[in-house]
Amino acid sequence: MFDLSAKRELNNGFGNALTVAVELAVTPTAFALIGWQIDRWLGTWPLFLLLLFVFTVGYVSWKQYLAYDTKMRHQEHELLGHPDGR
Repeated sequence: MFDLSAKRELNNGFGNALTVAVELAVTPTAFALIGWQIDRWLGTWPLFLLLLFVFTVGYVSWKQYLAYDTKMRHQEHELLGHPDGR
């Protein structure tokens, strides 16, 4: 009766966006808390907190960029085909 594939794609998109948002927010926060605990243990106040936070933000951002780039290349390939005719 009704084509629900468009609605399913939209819901999957929202789910994927929420997953990425949580990963970008929670993962660096968790590692910053671990760094805070290490700093308390060693007495090196903001060193490990900042180090782990910045490292994690960089890694998660890099990982999301690679996933986005791969997906866009796949979409381009589907729409345009191989540029060299393969």
